[in-house]
Amino acid sequence: MELKNNLKEILKFNKEFVEGREYEKYNTTKYPDKKIAILSCMDTRLTELLPKALNLKNGDAKIIKNAGGTIIHPFGSAMRSLLICVYEFDIEEIFIVGHYDCGVSSMDTDKVIKKMIEKGINIQTLDTLSRAGIKVKKWLHGFDCVEESVKESVAKVKNHPLMPENIAIHGLIMDPLTGRLDVEINGFDYI
Repeated sequence: MELKNNLKEILKFNKEFVEGREYEKYNTTKYPDKKIAILSCMDTRLTELLPKALNLKNGDAKIIKNAGGTIIHPFGSAMRSLLICVYEFDIEEIFIVGHYDCGVSSMDTDKVIKKMIEKGINIQTLDTLSRAGIKVKKWLHGFDCVEESVKESVAKVKNHPLMPENIAIHGLIMDPLTGRLDVEINGFDYI
């Protein structure tokens, strides 16, 4: 199987982008104008839709993306990023934005593990991880209900021992086709 090489095309475009000074229209500071941080899913449908549906332009918000838009571990990278947003970039509100029809909610972890093996991950590696207490299948599992996932992530952020009480933590769910937002949790109700 031959892999598609996007690097050459990307570098060609990038050279023209820089030479044409296209970057100038995106200039801003590292401090978000709207003082918000957003944790959302990495779903490709949200790449442009999410900022447009929230009326965000470059420089308005810190946007953190991961599979499912979830806080998996209270001291994992997503939570670390949110805490850095609060303490280094003066964030006042955090939006946890899940979305309907999320691939992580319907992901078959047995199939993912099978694909790992097909792509060359040695079964002994998986056995070693299991013996070390790492349950790969559980770790890969997303969630069964987007509403509950958003609520759980909001609770993890709101109740984190390093999160100040005066930060509003909102929970929203987006329709990935229309951009419509449904509010699960209004963070101002809990400050």
